[in-house]
Amino acid sequence: MQHSDLPMLERIAGPADLKGLKDSELIQLAHELRSEVVSAVSETGGHLGSSLGVVELSVAIHAVFNTPHDKLIWDVGHQCYPHKILTGRRDRIRSLRQKDGLSGFTKRSESEFDPFGAAHSSTSISAALGFAVGRDMGRPTGDAIAVIGDGSISAGMAYEALNNAGSEGRRLFVVLNDNEMSIAPPVGAMSSYLSKLYSNEPLAKMKALGKGLNLPCPHPCATALSARANW
Repeated sequence: MQHSDLPMLERIAGPADLKGLKDSELIQLAHELRSEVVSAVSETGGHLGSSLGVVELSVAIHAVFNTPHDKLIWDVGHQCYPHKILTGRRDRIRSLRQKDGLSGFTKRSESEFDPFGAAHSSTSISAALGFAVGRDMGRPTGDAIAVIGDGSISAGMAYEALNNAGSEGRRLFVVLNDNEMSIAPPVGAMSSYLSKLYSNEPLAKMKALGKGLNLPCPHPCATALSARANW
């Protein structure tokens, strides 16, 4: 795919460029970002499904928060391909997982937008809590955001971190990316519980409302992005 086919993505040198975009432009950006991820991974190989699952979420988070001052932590790290494209690494995305190329995970030495180097799961919440504690102790950092999947949140480390975070009572964002898929379809009681939430009140009403808001736009990121101004 030629860069000229992605006019909105061509305008993005970093997350700051998302701040002035209209919601309709953010939706178009998500379309183009998805195409770029598919194109890059078709050349290099890598974790395609997990990255495609966070395209809209990546756009929404970078449009709302002020990274790298705000610390965005992906759990697990192989969800980060759209994040890397949006944070000034698009020109190197086709070196992904190649010798001397971009890492397949977040990597602190690679970019200031990768504040925590993690490959595998369930460490994001405790890391985000650490950044929040540092902020409250006077370190020059902003909000901390952990993005964790339904597979990762079933691990004991995640629950220990949630327990500590709740006890601390600090300002901390934890985004549960529940797409009912990790490396393989997740199993166990927590997975079943999260799945049942979709059919129970009041979440079912909220889901129906979200679908209603999304009707004028065929793209699934519209609902998530329409809430941007209310954060």
